[in-house]
Amino acid sequence: MTFKAEYIWIDGTEPTAKLRSKTRILADGAELPTWGFDGSSTNQAEGHASDRVLKPVFSCPDPIRGGDDVLVLCEVFNIDGSAHETNTRALLRPIAEQYASQEAIFGIEQEYNFFKDGRPFGFPVNGYPAAQGGYYCGVGADEVFGRDIVELHMERCLTAGLAFCGINAEVMPGQWEFQIGPVDALTVSDHLWVARWLLYRTAEEFDVAVTIDAKPVKGDWNGAGAHTNFSTKAMREGYPAIITACEALGSDQEKVLEHVNQYGHGIQDRLTGLHETAPWDVYSYGVSDRGASVRIPWQVEVEQKGYIEDRRPNANVDPYVVTRLLVNTCCSALEKADQA
Repeated sequence: MTFKAEYIWIDGTEPTAKLRSKTRILADGAELPTWGFDGSSTNQAEGHASDRVLKPVFSCPDPIRGGDDVLVLCEVFNIDGSAHETNTRALLRPIAEQYASQEAIFGIEQEYNFFKDGRPFGFPVNGYPAAQGGYYCGVGADEVFGRDIVELHMERCLTAGLAFCGINAEVMPGQWEFQIGPVDALTVSDHLWVARWLLYRTAEEFDVAVTIDAKPVKGDWNGAGAHTNFSTKAMREGYPAIITACEALGSDQEKVLEHVNQYGHGIQDRLTGLHETAPWDVYSYGVSDRGASVRIPWQVEVEQKGYIEDRRPNANVDPYVVTRLLVNTCCSALEKADQA
């Protein structure tokens, strides 16, 4: 007997990486082996030396094929054993290990848009729909589009055992959000990439495209973000650590730009200071302020402990990158504060 293993990896497409996958048939009980692929077809190699290596790092039940079949998320390596330059997970691993004692956890809110026949799903063939307002968490066929895809995607993520914790319709027609977390940096990132793959694969069955572009529709419409909720053990136990983390993220303009410049392509189109965003080059934080770079939820101030929400990451952000940056910046500041 055999089972199917769908090997999934992140390619080298710029400015935003894509997901790739292919199927391997394995004997029942077999371990998931290292595999390979043609990197010249994924923007990860030249044709004269195109072999690249896939090393499994996370697997889960395949909710589409069912049975004993699995999804296998992989890191990409060169044939000499070194991590490929597109392997951002390899950069996160040592940072997560360095600050493991601080017990950092994350929840990422993944926004995305459906497109059908070349236009946003729910937009009329000619003209524009009503202005945004009634679509957010809406109900009814005149305001919600693609719910059947979203519900099936949610069921598949739960069947796969991902740390999937919710969905909601967003502020423009055909725009939705799902959430992953709260879990550690590597887990939230692994699960988010697999959930993205499942979203693309599920929408494919409905002949609907998915985009995580930061500003898929120009004009007076919200962009698409990946608001990243973050806390450490110290932050979950006391408010001073919350403020330390917030201050560290805006400690100087170099630090602000270090984050923003790696928070996804097209960030200047989305972070304009309008549509519930702060300007991309101006850092701010505040309680219950969705116009700030970083929001402190109101209940966190009331309870004097909890987490912060970095509202800057784009929908197309690499979760391995955003979690690495937040851990490195905030945990190093908290470590210094603890030693002072």
